[in-house]
Amino acid sequence: MATSNQTNSRRGRQTGRQVVEVPQMDAFGNKQPQQLDFEAAILGALLIEQEAYEQVSNLLTPETFYDHRHQTIYRAIQSLQLNQRPVDVVTVPQYLESQGELEEAGGVVYIAQLTQNVITSAHIEYQAQIVQQKYQARRLITYASKILGDAFDPTKDVADLMQETEAELYTISQQTQRTSYTQINPIIEEAMVKLKENMARTDGLSGLATGFAKLDKMTNGWQSSDLIIIAARPAMGKTAFILSMMKRMAVDMKIPVAMFSLEMANLQLVNRLISNVCEIPGEKLKSGQLSPVELNQLDNRVNLLNDAPIYVDDTPQMSVFELRTKARRLVRDHGVRMILIDYLQLMNASGMSYGSRQEEVSTISRNLKGLAKELNIPIVALSQLNRGLENREGNDGKRPQLSDLRESGAIEQDADMVCFIHRPEYYKIYEIDGEDMTGKAEFIIAKHRNGSTGVIRLKFRNQLARFEDYEDTSAAPLPENPFSTKASKVSAEEAASIGAMDLNMPDSTPFGPSEPLPDGVPF
Repeated sequence: MATSNQTNSRRGRQTGRQVVEVPQMDAFGNKQPQQLDFEAAILGALLIEQEAYEQVSNLLTPETFYDHRHQTIYRAIQSLQLNQRPVDVVTVPQYLESQGELEEAGGVVYIAQLTQNVITSAHIEYQAQIVQQKYQARRLITYASKILGDAFDPTKDVADLMQETEAELYTISQQTQRTSYTQINPIIEEAMVKLKENMARTDGLSGLATGFAKLDKMTNGWQSSDLIIIAARPAMGKTAFILSMMKRMAVDMKIPVAMFSLEMANLQLVNRLISNVCEIPGEKLKSGQLSPVELNQLDNRVNLLNDAPIYVDDTPQMSVFELRTKARRLVRDHGVRMILIDYLQLMNASGMSYGSRQEEVSTISRNLKGLAKELNIPIVALSQLNRGLENREGNDGKRPQLSDLRESGAIEQDADMVCFIHRPEYYKIYEIDGEDMTGKAEFIIAKHRNGSTGVIRLKFRNQLARFEDYEDTSAAPLPENPFSTKASKVSAEEAASIGAMDLNMPDSTPFGPSEPLPDGVPF
């Protein structure tokens, strides 16, 4: 009988398939993980019971088997099953002979011997699980050996090597995981418990409140395990929206939130939050030219951010696999209940090869959906839109559509919700159906897998880069101001910037009309 190495070599020449030889011993004399008796028992059961294949088809591939003869036989069984042909000790050898593979499968006698010690397929699923575990162990050993060699190579970049390792380990773990069916009774019990919890809530929501009244009413809050995409063209206010939402959730409602910012640095984000919370224009915070009133306002309100359950990571060029590791840690160690990503197209899936950027983005969106389901929390990811809408005319033309999502249709497919932010005034559209659109924005729910779609009006305060409910007529009241006796000396410009503070101003909207942002501002 030909040796395993000789057979592998011959088979490679005959079929043209790449054969990866696994050494029987490692450098320390350890035997490769294997369970040859179970492999033989599985094949024997498949040869005597046609229905047995359904029990193991989602667990086993030809490469799962250690013995090359077993790999060849199982591949033949797969082909026969795919073509809905009978599988037994006669048809399998016939098929192998037609493919020129009968000899490397051990011959007719060996195939017949596989059935002699098998009476039933009752234990085939358990045996398949053990064989699959041995295969995964061999894969880990093989990859660990490669990593060991690469780690000693001074020309290898350590950061790239770590990302490649994480990607490969993730691939192995995903192939190990199995989805299993569950009888409906425990699921009904879980649904009833959730229903009672929802009934006990005074806000009437079933998910996390965003702090925007109409948005919460339409969505019932962000739902656990949902991937939510919020997309817009540059300067529409994507980052401003999620910062406004984060302020309402983490600062006002104390909901732990994590934000992965691939575009802006931590300090920039915090400055934007300070502007949002303290109602001081960002330009004044940058220049430091604050009036006494604004200084007092800053001192009184910035404390609201202290100890807020907000966790920010500004690692640039982050891979989706690195994000998965960090997200798990944040949920485990800090009880984070929502993750924000700014923005999806700046992520990568390094360590894996792709034919195109679209394929890579598809992998990223698919992994984000899987992560949301695994952690059972909503993940909100910002996304860019392509330039197609810039060539369309009118408000209806400028309003984003699902087809405008940039780089990959898989984003729409994987997402549970797809939302758009549209500010007509940016395109110098100041009136729609007789309604003044100055300082107003549309939050468009274009796809909602478990609910309704529609358009929600929001208010956008340009100087503060902040979104508010459309019905808001003023900001939250400020703490008592020791400079209020000097209100008459405050300029009109300063008064307009400090929101709802009582400076003997007439009752009116506490901010002027929003001016369109210059093209390219990364909001």
